Amino acid sequence: MDGELKVFSGNANPELSKAICDYLGIPIGELHLSTFSDGEIYCQIMENVRGKDVFIIQPTCPPVNHNLMELLVMLDAFSRASAGRITAVIPYYGYARQDRKDKPRVPISAKLVADLLSAAGANRILALDLHAPQIQGFFDIPVDHLFSTPVAIDYIKKKGLSPLVLVSPDAGGVERARAFAKRLNVSLAIADKRRVGANQAEVLHIIGEVEGKNAFIIDDMIDTAGTMVKTAKALLENGAKAVYAYGTHPVFSGPALDRLESSEIVEVVVTNSIPLSEKARASDKIVQLSVAPLLGEAIRRIHRGDSVSSLFV
Repeated sequence: MDGELKVFSGNANPELSKAICDYLGIPIGELHLSTFSDGEIYCQIMENVRGKDVFIIQPTCPPVNHNLMELLVMLDAFSRASAGRITAVIPYYGYARQDRKDKPRVPISAKLVADLLSAAGANRILALDLHAPQIQGFFDIPVDHLFSTPVAIDYIKKKGLSPLVLVSPDAGGVERARAFAKRLNVSLAIADKRRVGANQAEVLHIIGEVEGKNAFIIDDMIDTAGTMVKTAKALLENGAKAVYAYGTHPVFSGPALDRLESSEIVEVVVTNSIPLSEKARASDKIVQLSVAPLLGEAIRRIHRGDSVSSLFV
């Protein structure tokens, strides 16, 4: 891309945006975002972006609908300001769990959001640990899908938890957990889970050998933490020595923090794709890793036209 690199931030996670810009050695672009008294979002770009290579950082985390709408309004503003290329950097992609029709007469909301982003003016998407990788196919524009695996693996290695087994909390996450296990050269176990309702899951049994081992549960997000806590309980009942957990996106909705605090999980590792609440920051169990260097390097490579996939080799 010939245009100058410009990075702008929405209000969803300004701390992550600042850390990314610090990594890149550039200032955050000047942008005015405000909300009218009736809830409507107003956006004005405070500098010239004509022909520039623009990256807008905005996870669509809670409040999901407000942050999504804020991103759409920003995309429209940059499109109308004649930016050369607009990349939406979405560290957490909301509505990703609604990626298929699993019941009659329900929407595929992940596809709807993809269409909205394209219609608003996004030329490219940079996402981190999508709930379902096939969401990339919902877009008719290029999607760079990053994985937090390198960040998490470095941390797990430093813990020195031998003997170690990595655990997928459900069948859908096996590929993710297997990638971790392969890089760490350790065994893999799977929790056989049956979902009994929205945000309600029951772990039936553990597939794999966990007795006498330190178990590390690997997931892409922690929402209400029901699945994670029940998986940890099942692991301990099957003889695991201790249970740790990793989730890229700390959604932490409803009773999540209380459940994690009262559980027997030793440590819950997350990234800063979503900002933590004050309660989560104060927890001795929560450890937050930064994905700013990972996202910053991806932004640099996309701007220069270099390989992004080589980040994971």
